[in-house]
Amino acid sequence: MLYKRSSQLFAEAEKVIPGGVNSPVRAFKAVGGTPIFVKSAKGAYLYDEDGNRLIDYINSWGPMILGHAYEPVVQAVIEKAKLGTSFGMPTELETQIAALAVAMVPNIDKIRFVNSGTEACMSAVRLARGFTKRDKIIKFAGCYHGHSDSFLIQAGSGAITFGSPNSPGVTAGTAKDTLLARYNDLENVVTLIQANKSEIAAIIVEPVAGNMGCIPPNKGFLEGLRQLCTDNGILLIFDEVMTGFRLARGGVQELFNITADIVCFGKVIGGGLPVGAFAARAEIMNYLAPLGPVYQAGTLSGNPLAMAAGLAMLQALDTDRAIFQRLEEKTAYLAAGIDKVLKANDVTFTINSIGSMISVHFDAAPVVDFQTAANGDNETFKKFFHGLLQEGIYIAPSAYETWFITDALTYEDLDFTIRAIDKVSKTF
Repeated sequence: MLYKRSSQLFAEAEKVIPGGVNSPVRAFKAVGGTPIFVKSAKGAYLYDEDGNRLIDYINSWGPMILGHAYEPVVQAVIEKAKLGTSFGMPTELETQIAALAVAMVPNIDKIRFVNSGTEACMSAVRLARGFTKRDKIIKFAGCYHGHSDSFLIQAGSGAITFGSPNSPGVTAGTAKDTLLARYNDLENVVTLIQANKSEIAAIIVEPVAGNMGCIPPNKGFLEGLRQLCTDNGILLIFDEVMTGFRLARGGVQELFNITADIVCFGKVIGGGLPVGAFAARAEIMNYLAPLGPVYQAGTLSGNPLAMAAGLAMLQALDTDRAIFQRLEEKTAYLAAGIDKVLKANDVTFTINSIGSMISVHFDAAPVVDFQTAANGDNETFKKFFHGLLQEGIYIAPSAYETWFITDALTYEDLDFTIRAIDKVSKTF
């Protein structure tokens, strides 16, 4: 495939946008080469500026669960745009989507809409701190909750050492209130709680991790977190920006029958437009202004175009209850096919998958946390990524990202992908 137009556009972008992109992973730094510039998308396919068609396995990093340019969502946005794009005032739409979300997700009474997953997680942590009157939080290495200062923390030298900033601009004062734990390691969490028991407001976790590849929770891990939080007066925050309305109608809480105290949403809930949300039982949510003392606001929160897109998306998912089974079956089919061809070509690998999320790791050991995800062979991944790109398949340009399956993918698309992986893996 030729990417002449994309290369030209990237060169132009670099002159006026830092790194030529508005989100770092898009720059292809992890895999090398020039980013692909998209012109349009429909269903399971991307069409780039050079006229190439690509089967899409990132789906805007998750929102396009029903495919690109899904007609009910497009029409909802068009009709709403004719009436005005932003008011900074309440609309009936906000109540409609809020009521539907509360009906679909267990254990939440109220929800507040924001503009991104980052904003949702940032606000959830502030709310947890205000509600508990404690300052510290526990997060897990490899779990990404957006680029708010509290979350850009790397590990210290020991299990109970405070985190330190891993981005300039994050202060040491902010970092000291974030404790870093190992995903899928309950004993590590226990140690942190014992050392900081009366100071921890919340534990925030991706209940199924998607930012170190797809990593499901080990049996008992989420249950253990729930019990630890209950026993110690800590709020459990599920970051379901990726998993919410994707792994089940009610997200991970429904899938595993485990309740969180606060749940964060994004991606699917916006139907492809910039939307985030956080939700909890009324007792907690009533701590938000204007009812309570915890302040949170946003000019474009509840934007009518985003609410229209999100409502159309949630209505489709609420009506078609079989979609999650279809997605799981397609993911399992793809995983089985990849497993077969990689084994046939003597490739060292591990596949992780759950629901409509899947990732391929080029290491034989189980991938259960950030450390084991980091053991993968990145040079092989680079060959894998660029090989698939040449075959007309677009996966995330990073070994640390999950793939997302969309209902628009056909079994012919999946078979094409499996054949392409067979072809590419013969070159390793």
